[in-house]
Amino acid sequence: MTRGRRIPGLRTGKTTLAAMLSYLAADTIGTSDRPVLAPLTALLVIQVTMYDTVRQSVQRVASVLAGVLVAVGVAALVGLSWWSLGAVVAVTLILGRLMRLGPQLLEVPISAMLVLAVGGDRDVADVRVWETLIGAAVGVLVNLMIAPPLYLRPAGEAVRDLADRIAAFSRDLADVLRKGWSRADADHWLAEVRATDAVERADRVLARAEEGARLNPRAGQTRREQPQLRTALTGLERCQLSLRELCRALLDRVYYVPDEAGAYTPEQRRALADLLDTAADAVSSFDDRDRLKGLLAELVARRDGLVELLMVDPLADAAAWQQHGALLSAVDRLRVEIEASAREPDGPWRPTPLTDRQRRAVRRFTANRRRGRRD
Repeated sequence: MTRGRRIPGLRTGKTTLAAMLSYLAADTIGTSDRPVLAPLTALLVIQVTMYDTVRQSVQRVASVLAGVLVAVGVAALVGLSWWSLGAVVAVTLILGRLMRLGPQLLEVPISAMLVLAVGGDRDVADVRVWETLIGAAVGVLVNLMIAPPLYLRPAGEAVRDLADRIAAFSRDLADVLRKGWSRADADHWLAEVRATDAVERADRVLARAEEGARLNPRAGQTRREQPQLRTALTGLERCQLSLRELCRALLDRVYYVPDEAGAYTPEQRRALADLLDTAADAVSSFDDRDRLKGLLAELVARRDGLVELLMVDPLADAAAWQQHGALLSAVDRLRVEIEASAREPDGPWRPTPLTDRQRRAVRRFTANRRRGRRD
């Protein structure tokens, strides 16, 4: 379904090449006798994805510029002293947080202190700025030219692994139901379904594939395949939640009746086990719509059979009527979410704009100011 496995040593090779090329570029331009700041910047900005590399580059350049400008201004006014150094550190840290510089935050006071230490010398300041710009630019170009990874294959494998885990859980639960059902079983299987972290792992891997496609010239494949992967992951996540509800319904019933062995008849347990086996086959077939269609029809038939076996007069046994209803509701949701996991996506995926976060921050700030004026 997907391609794009990470090449071992790729980032190491790109980082080494970027460091050498940035040194060569700075040395050719003649920024300084030993232009080590350029390769240092290249080392720091090269990231796994193209988007992270550009973001780190922009933050690095912004942090150096901010630190240098503050240091030059302070040096021209008061020079270096213990209190001016403290003031510069405080101001640059606040400025860095306002600029949302992330991991490059400390570069603002570091650049400011280094320039302040030489009395705000303009040549030193210029060298630091130019070599930072060169290192950042070379880092971006190297990461752009040499196979930025897409991580589609790991994302597809993570979604498939999630489907396999859900199917395996359903089959294991079915096997236990055929043999019997007790309060200990109910406690165990509810704890098992709550403990899984496969959904979170699949979401992280798919998010990395989405991020790897941002600013990536090879992102066309991700735009085509991401919608189906995201749709499948959303449906499978809800299947997991439906199984949790199903296990909770089974637990509620077995703790209500005095005789735990009589919570469900052998016929009821067998019918539910057969339904879970069919659900497991359907979950495993989320990427095969032709096979899934037949399994969903079989799932509906098994659900109807289970309804007949669980039918009870609400006036005669209101608790059983409510508990069986909760179980059947979970079964219905499971069927609906299995079908949703294979739904045809609406169209190709489009990443959010790079400035979306900033635009939302501006809108929140504007809305808060308007609200303050009204108050």
